[in-house]
Amino acid sequence: MIAGSCHCGAVRFELSATPEYLTRCNCTYCSRAGGLWAHDEIDRIAVSYAPDDVVRYIWGDRTLAFISCKVCGCTTHWESLRPQTHSWMAVNCNMAKPEDIAGLRVRNFDGANTWTYLD
Repeated sequence: MIAGSCHCGAVRFELSATPEYLTRCNCTYCSRAGGLWAHDEIDRIAVSYAPDDVVRYIWGDRTLAFISCKVCGCTTHWESLRPQTHSWMAVNCNMAKPEDIAGLRVRNFDGANTWTYLD
């Protein structure tokens, strides 16, 4: 299990299984937000926050929303805006304890251009 939270603790997540790898994306949002993503199915990730404590940022093809804490500004995860057809989400493992993600492989994803992994 990997647990994490934003800096102030208003947004928390738990990933029930250790991912095979983490993803670092170079798209225009992820490169600015500092995302180190663990992807899994929605029902295997628990998130908790008060609806008024977050900001949702939706852009591009409008298929997902990046969720950031309204208090401290950390981007903690993204949620699918079409969960009926896309049952995945991702949590930002930069919000987890370093020892909980130590040793996990990090794959670089070219979200800016080719939409492929670079390894």
